[in-house]
Amino acid sequence: MKDIIRRTRTVDISNWGDDVPRWIVLLADEVRATNRKIAAERIGVSRSAVSLALANRYPSPSTASIEKKVLEALDGLDCPALAIKISAEQCRDYRARPAPTHNPMAMRMWQHCQRCPHNPDNQDGGDQ
Repeated sequence: MKDIIRRTRTVDISNWGDDVPRWIVLLADEVRATNRKIAAERIGVSRSAVSLALANRYPSPSTASIEKKVLEALDGLDCPALAIKISAEQCRDYRARPAPTHNPMAMRMWQHCQRCPHNPDNQDGGDQ
């Protein structure tokens, strides 16, 4: 199996000043974990919209539309394995950890996460 090396991407949100909105923090975290293109696809906007939002240069007078999309996509996910809402960060952390070979129940959960539609590395297309 091909090893995938993930690098943390640098995301500059300094143009937002000291009081960075929560949706920008979520968006920046997603871009750091994946990239601008994948983040944009998850949110349902263009890659350039992601870049402009992060740089606080979004051309529209209101960012309400992109803010709503970011919060809907990244502020919580309905976990099919746990049947509860979890944060995107919790989802990412759980699926990125090493396989828990010491615990059969934890291994089943981890395997489910590897096939989950929320997993951007899922090669199965989300079929479970």
